[in-house]
Amino acid sequence: MTLRVLAAMSGGVDSAVAAARVAEAGHDVTGVHLALSKNPQSYRTGARGCCTVEDSHDARRAADVIGIPFYVWDMSEEFDREVVSDFVSEYEAGNTPNPCLRCNEKIKFEAVLDRAIALGFDAVATGHHVRKVDGRLVRSVDAAKDQSYVLGVLTAEQVRHAMFPLGDCTKEEVRAEAERRGLSVADKPDSHDICFIADGDTAGFLNRRLGERPGEIRDEEGNVLGTHRGAHTFTVGQRKGLGLSGSPDPRYVLSIEPVGNTVTVGPRAALKVDGITGRRPVWNGCEPLTEPTECRVQLRAHGEVYPATVRQREGADGPELEVRLAEPATGVATGQAVVVYDGATGDTVLGSATIAATVRAAAAAS
Repeated sequence: MTLRVLAAMSGGVDSAVAAARVAEAGHDVTGVHLALSKNPQSYRTGARGCCTVEDSHDARRAADVIGIPFYVWDMSEEFDREVVSDFVSEYEAGNTPNPCLRCNEKIKFEAVLDRAIALGFDAVATGHHVRKVDGRLVRSVDAAKDQSYVLGVLTAEQVRHAMFPLGDCTKEEVRAEAERRGLSVADKPDSHDICFIADGDTAGFLNRRLGERPGEIRDEEGNVLGTHRGAHTFTVGQRKGLGLSGSPDPRYVLSIEPVGNTVTVGPRAALKVDGITGRRPVWNGCEPLTEPTECRVQLRAHGEVYPATVRQREGADGPELEVRLAEPATGVATGQAVVVYDGATGDTVLGSATIAATVRAAAAAS
């Protein structure tokens, strides 16, 4: 069956090859590039593969080679509201957000998909490295490039209307295919870092948005060890940039208290947690797990996978996810996502939630 497919083309090699594969399969494909900034020069430049002026030109050239119509959609207002402003407010609240995950959730698979469906398209295709098997998200065959974690926030309906043509191949195979197809982005570097922070200085960006807010750095007993320029510039697990000296043992950020503007530090062992509470659970690979279920969970993009017992329960503000890790994890930050995978292979996404709280492991608390 021929489908009308909107191919999201970032200007990188992955989305170009994805669009080419969908077109070659006989579908009616239209390419679209998302303009995410009113002032593109303020975003990272230099062929980064995401959000730059060069990227829109690269996407257009790829569409010309493939032979499909191409448009640019201005999504800058939605991006600023849903991704940039959310990024700032989450740090201000003492959390550590993942802007790429938020962009997938709110821009690429909500705003874009809604518009695509309204225009009569059947599906949206992207260059994400993930498979869709029997309507569920499954890890890519290329473990190093797997992006199932950043797509774990999607709803079942969004997954139903999504196409991921690259999940069955490696990045090296994608580049080789791009070369064979005559796509000029074949050797283009992958995108890294945060696209809307041009110089890569996250702390400086947050200080410009929120202003410097000097406060105290304390140990777990409440002793003042030093000062900082803003609690919003720290994240749980951080070691560098604390500005502390005089201790033979390294210290890590254990918690951030935004109201009192206080950062608490301590030994690495104190970072270990074995319990997690997640807010706003989303189930895209199964019905809500209301009974304790053996699963596997991932707590950061490309992070370690942990065996865990997972269930959804009713909390004070609605459904929440309860996760009990079989072994402690370190550096777990609120604001990140906990993505739940099946317990058998750990490859199939079941759902996700935003980490709201953690419980320190008994051994670390003693």
